[in-house]
Amino acid sequence: MHVYVDDIIFGSTKKNCKDLVHKMQGEIEMSMIGELNYFLGLQAKQMNHGMFLHHTKYCKALLKKFDMDKSKEAATPMATNCYLSADKKAKLVDQTKYKAIIGSLLYLTSRRHQIMFSVCICARYQYYLREFHFSVVKRVMKYLIRTLDVGLWYPKGV
Repeated sequence: MHVYVDDIIFGSTKKNCKDLVHKMQGEIEMSMIGELNYFLGLQAKQMNHGMFLHHTKYCKALLKKFDMDKSKEAATPMATNCYLSADKKAKLVDQTKYKAIIGSLLYLTSRRHQIMFSVCICARYQYYLREFHFSVVKRVMKYLIRTLDVGLWYPKGV
């Protein structure tokens, strides 16, 4: 069982959780909000045999925000033959949208390690931004479409 308390999230078995809440309420003013379901873009699905953490809702909102929710999906976050450089001759694109996407994707790398390399490579070129850099970031977004339901499974008792 996980519980969200103002700016604190703690987790344990139900019995230990209730004991901790009782002790904390004796020390500080506190109210129980209940089991953790959604916090800062992270969804938690708690079941008898474990817990599943994922960013499905966050990813869907991200794709919709940048008009990529209707795009085709990509099998990998980056092509194997992709080479990014600071080519000063290529066509410039809007840095504002690119930086917003990169920032949103960087948040996802905490739980989605498979996109970390691609996102970090793209983040290097925020100031030398060209059209081909933007196409690589769009591919990462298309990969999110394919992997919307990917998350971390924590089995009970392990």
